[in-house]
Amino acid sequence: MKIKQPQPFTFKAGPRAVLLLHGFTGHSADVRMLGRFLEKKGYTTHAPIYRGHGLPPEELIKANPDEWWEDVLTAYRFLQDEGHNEIAVAGLSLGGVLGLKLAYSEQVKAVIPMCAPMFFDNEAQLTAGFKLFAKEYKQLEGKEEETIKTEVEALLSDSANMFKALGAFIQTVQKQVDTIYTPTFVVQAQKDEMINPESANYIYDHVETDTKQITWYEESGHVITLDKEKDKLHEDIFQFLESLNWEE
Repeated sequence: MKIKQPQPFTFKAGPRAVLLLHGFTGHSADVRMLGRFLEKKGYTTHAPIYRGHGLPPEELIKANPDEWWEDVLTAYRFLQDEGHNEIAVAGLSLGGVLGLKLAYSEQVKAVIPMCAPMFFDNEAQLTAGFKLFAKEYKQLEGKEEETIKTEVEALLSDSANMFKALGAFIQTVQKQVDTIYTPTFVVQAQKDEMINPESANYIYDHVETDTKQITWYEESGHVITLDKEKDKLHEDIFQFLESLNWEE
């Protein structure tokens, strides 16, 4: 069975722009509903898909965090080239880590990390998440169970370098969080099964901005953008963006 590949999106609205960043093993669908919501509120949104994502798992493990960071920078420049001078960034999970890096590397209006890991003490969970993603992808391809089992085991063996690079990347960003002076809204799901939720407190406590807030969502799991409190999340993000001092 041929699987339709997801695409990046750009929803054009007003001069205020929000860069939306998906999670590890995810793609633009992670943040599409948020993008449509913000578009209706007058915000232009753009979501890239990092290299290796939205593709078979064999392609994902060929990529690395440095390439994903390059993809985020390219997406940021795209919005600048479209004429947007003020760009906020909201990212889910790995996207939140990449968003934090953007916040201390470039001039962004605000940063919204959602369920973003700051500690690489959860390699087992990430590996389990990758294993589930790989298995489900191969089921969609219509492969036999025995074939799936063999291919997934090979993938887990071949992915060691990628996970090592991912852990190093998270630790690098963690050490720089205290250089962030841009307004920050930390979002964290109480039922997050993938990351250490103390990551949220770490980000909130260490960013240097005076304009910061943290909100916990009691009924949500890791992919908070698609979970049962997504409507509240959308509204909270909108209210936070509206509270900023935009030039336009």
